[in-house]
Amino acid sequence: MSSSPVTAAIRPEVLALSAYHVPDADGFLKLDAMENPYSLPAELQQALSQHLAAVPMNRYPAPAYTVLKNHIRAQFNVPEDWPVVLGNGSDELISMLAVACAKPAAKILAPVPGFVMYAMSAKLAGMEFVGVPLTPDFQLDRDAMLSAIRQHRPAIIYLAYPNNPTGALFDDAVMHDIISASPESIVVVDEAYQPFAQRTWMDQIPRYPQLVVMRTVSKLGLAGIRLGYMTGSPELMTEFEKVRPPYNINVLTEAAACFVLQHAQVLEEQAAELRAQRTILSSALENMAGVQVYPSAANFLLIRVAQAEQVFGKLLQHRILVKNVGKMHPLLENCLRVTVSTREENTRFLAAFAASISS
Repeated sequence: MSSSPVTAAIRPEVLALSAYHVPDADGFLKLDAMENPYSLPAELQQALSQHLAAVPMNRYPAPAYTVLKNHIRAQFNVPEDWPVVLGNGSDELISMLAVACAKPAAKILAPVPGFVMYAMSAKLAGMEFVGVPLTPDFQLDRDAMLSAIRQHRPAIIYLAYPNNPTGALFDDAVMHDIISASPESIVVVDEAYQPFAQRTWMDQIPRYPQLVVMRTVSKLGLAGIRLGYMTGSPELMTEFEKVRPPYNINVLTEAAACFVLQHAQVLEEQAAELRAQRTILSSALENMAGVQVYPSAANFLLIRVAQAEQVFGKLLQHRILVKNVGKMHPLLENCLRVTVSTREENTRFLAAFAASISS
């Protein structure tokens, strides 16, 4: 009996995967994706629409993206002489890193629970993923990480700062130990939530030639345009440029980013408001009986509550969508992740959440 094109041609690792699922949020208060709830002011929206109307969509993007990279350097404090590699969101950067490093038997290592795309990129590139459990308080297990590095000699190590889905900032001293112990690995510090943490490893790149700092503009308020960037030593960035798809940043994304980054103060003010709302939301949740709230340096909170599966379902009945992370890893049992939003949306969530845990 002959096999089908699917079973004959598709790699078994891909056949075994499930597609990345994004739930339908139509009609819901969407607090599951760490999006900035604020739009641009009306006058900026109008100016942006006029700017985008003049973009020559019949032409390919300028291949070097020089103007966009200069805006990124200027607004995000990337030194002028450091190379910048762009991606269609940080997801594409993660994929590019895996493609560049997928030697036979190469491995990717990261603490778990962590961002799911680290493991996904490894599988898609035919690499092995090594997950090292965090401590019960969601910090790096220094000894376990160093032991795994010695045993597996990973090509790539990911350290999310702060981590998703926990929101924790890892201990800097432990991170230094891990980077120092990995001179032959590429150590990627993923700073997707840097606007809310206000701390960075960018200034450590000259100290560690293996260090790469990766960021995205998604959490800052530009999730829809899909733009990520990374920087590190010229030697590393030169190699990653070779696997970057040509014209991977489209002209509308490029034009929108260049325009908005000239008005970055608006985004910074929104991030400051979300940091303030994070404190208010965390305090309100901590005052609820039976709710454990974990410290967060991101724009979301990880909370633990009894029977989280039922609470998640009751929130859905209230038309509120959060992320049920309880099945992602044993350390996350009975945990939910909720995006920090506006004062009004946070108030609506708190009322629904209080009703959901008491009924």
